[in-house]
Amino acid sequence: MSQATNQSWGGRFSEPTDAFVARFTASVNFDQRLARQDIQGSIAHATMLAGVGVLTDEERDAIINGLTEIQGEIERGEFQWSVPLEDVHMNIEARLTDKIGITGKKLHTGRSRNDQVATDIRLFMRDEIDVIDVELTRLREGMIELAEREADTIMPGFTHLQTAQPVTFGHHLLAWQEMLARDHERLLDCRKRVNVMPLGSAALAGTTYPIDRHVTAELLGFDRPAENSLDAVSDRDFAIEFTSFASILLMHLSRMSEELVLWTSAQFNFIDLPDRFCTGSSIMPQKKNPDVPELVRGKTGRVYGHLMALLTLMKSQPLAYNKDNQEDKEPLFDAVDTVRDCLKAFADMVPAIEPKKDSMYEAARRGFSTATDLADYLVRKGVAFRDAHEIVGLSVAYGLKTKKDLSEMTLEELKQFSDIIEQDVFEVLTLEGSVAARNHIGGTAPDQVRAAANRAREALVALKGVS
Repeated sequence: MSQATNQSWGGRFSEPTDAFVARFTASVNFDQRLARQDIQGSIAHATMLAGVGVLTDEERDAIINGLTEIQGEIERGEFQWSVPLEDVHMNIEARLTDKIGITGKKLHTGRSRNDQVATDIRLFMRDEIDVIDVELTRLREGMIELAEREADTIMPGFTHLQTAQPVTFGHHLLAWQEMLARDHERLLDCRKRVNVMPLGSAALAGTTYPIDRHVTAELLGFDRPAENSLDAVSDRDFAIEFTSFASILLMHLSRMSEELVLWTSAQFNFIDLPDRFCTGSSIMPQKKNPDVPELVRGKTGRVYGHLMALLTLMKSQPLAYNKDNQEDKEPLFDAVDTVRDCLKAFADMVPAIEPKKDSMYEAARRGFSTATDLADYLVRKGVAFRDAHEIVGLSVAYGLKTKKDLSEMTLEELKQFSDIIEQDVFEVLTLEGSVAARNHIGGTAPDQVRAAANRAREALVALKGVS
């Protein structure tokens, strides 16, 4: 084989690949990120081949020692990556052959780059999911702790971004936590489908060598080998599923980010973020910009794009493997990096949120947030709800005219709308009375918030136990 066609498939060709085509089709510039997983898979493959008698023990040891040395070269930044060798697999195999001779060429027995790369990506995704799991756990733990601490802190609850009813800050934080709990379940459920081994499927039909795929799967920590060789080499559902999880998670983080941005503004003035999570303005010295939540909000569209890219990549592919699948790695790698970094930022930032309790309380006093409590009070006194609704509406109209909240009106002012109203009405018109009255599971009463925080903590422990 000439140097110009010095590739794993060069014997079939009578002329070298065009230089531009070589660069255009090469993936080594980005798939070298899979080097550790590629070596891990190769060591397991060589071990299995020796176990079934395809390699001798001496050949196995030479391969494993050579691969271990190559891993060291890569980690030290000494490895020379070559575009003509196309990808991470052939770069490592060529270096192995340089180091140990013809034995290095025996490593590829019983496998193809098709099942090799599918295995590498799954090993990579499993590792990254475990890292993301840690960061998501850390964020949830910090959020639960902050919610418990702020179980009595009153703030306005909103619908349509209009003041609706008073809630506690702890209750609001636990709403965020519920979003993350669903995301966490999706992540760990995705991991189950990632942890299936394609290796041994070879190019598409399996191999004639007497391989033992169960041994290889056990060596690599997979739950089982893939059932069908055609599907195993061409499946990228697990990548799409992860990116779907990532999109939903980033949608949730973006919603949280939007509220953090609003709450730090002078108009809301609900919270303060420590300076380390903010930046200033080059021209306006008074500015303190919430850049971390803004950037997380912005990165959401980026992850959505990766999901659409992977769906589009796969939508027209016939079985089995196609070169199109080379395009799966860059969006997947970026989605992984984006999710991990956004979670780390949030896990660091959320426990450091400082609520401005007086501002929150004052905001809850505005906007007639206890109007529903007055309606409920009237219903308990025997008034039909629709009539109570009208009475409260008239009371609010009076309050808008006189610039008084319901709790600021005198008993005489309230009685002009209904004689049923008595002195005890003020027990329900206070913010404290309003939130305390929602004393049921899922409600905003401080005792319920603390109980919900305990349940959330227990559920997180149980989820981790299952995983």
